Amino acid sequence: MRVAVAAEAVEFRPKRIRLVAVLSAVFLVAVFTVVGLLLGDTPTGVIFRTSDQVAMVCLGVLLAGGILLLARPRVRADAEGVEVRNVVTVHRFAWTDVLHVSFPDGASWARLELPDDEYVSIMAVQAVDRDHAVAAVRALRELHRAATP
Repeated sequence: MRVAVAAEAVEFRPKRIRLVAVLSAVFLVAVFTVVGLLLGDTPTGVIFRTSDQVAMVCLGVLLAGGILLLARPRVRADAEGVEVRNVVTVHRFAWTDVLHVSFPDGASWARLELPDDEYVSIMAVQAVDRDHAVAAVRALRELHRAATP
């Protein structure tokens, strides 16, 4: 698969982890909702109130929200630089600050190599996405090559 990149912007997001995260979040909310609804009819002698049932559903929603953070990574690049959004952090780099884009053997995701032996992981480009990851790394390398002397 060849990716033609000129001066336009490219954006990549992980594919497989997004699917897994969404399905897991839906499953968690469903399970906690069912458990919350069934909580009132227990023969243990414990009295669960409506607030306990609502809290159980809310707990499922909170856990699902945490799992959905895994679907957040994104990388955007254009002729001027690259923006890497991982689970929590967002970094913007000019191409002149980036030494090269790499995908080390055995690594889970690609990374931007920076001066002073530093790097930033690009969680949006994951090894499990195979061809999608290869296309993303090629596009980022081509933009980097075009922007640096």
